[in-house]
Amino acid sequence: MSKIWGKIRGLFTNRSFEGTDKSGNHYFARTELIDGIMKEKRWVVFKGEHEPTSVPVEWICWLNGQRKRAPTPEEMADMEARRERVRHNVALLKKEEEERRAKAGRNNKRTTTGKVEGPDLKSFVQQFPAASEDGKSKDTPAATSGTRSLQEKTAYQEEQEHESTEPSGSGSSFKPGTWQPPT
Repeated sequence: MSKIWGKIRGLFTNRSFEGTDKSGNHYFARTELIDGIMKEKRWVVFKGEHEPTSVPVEWICWLNGQRKRAPTPEEMADMEARRERVRHNVALLKKEEEERRAKAGRNNKRTTTGKVEGPDLKSFVQQFPAASEDGKSKDTPAATSGTRSLQEKTAYQEEQEHESTEPSGSGSSFKPGTWQPPT
């Protein structure tokens, strides 16, 4: 019973006032003997209703023991001024971004007639010098017959194998364990 009275008396006599935040919350600390070790207990007494989100970051760090000393009023004023500058800069950046989007929107206006055109296939086919307008290659003799001979197919496969050093997955030319990384 005496331990309980001692703890109750210690709550009121052994606590030290550490500071107040802008919301009016009061912060206290006390050192007490716990399991033979002197430990510091820190807590907050809320002004009005119990609202944990009203505690500033600096005081949260102090309450959790991440800071040795409680934040000073000058430090709190500096941090509040810094937060206000950041809010102001964010508002300016948002305004500039909106202006940039509005300017880009005016420059990129397009008129549509409702008619949609497909891709230009002639210019696409002209990129390949070996292809003629009818789609067949002019260079190979097999282009006239429409099929490749067996020798041409194996030569083509060997050429493809020499071009790529990456594994090709599956197929007739796949050999497990033969791939080596490029040097």
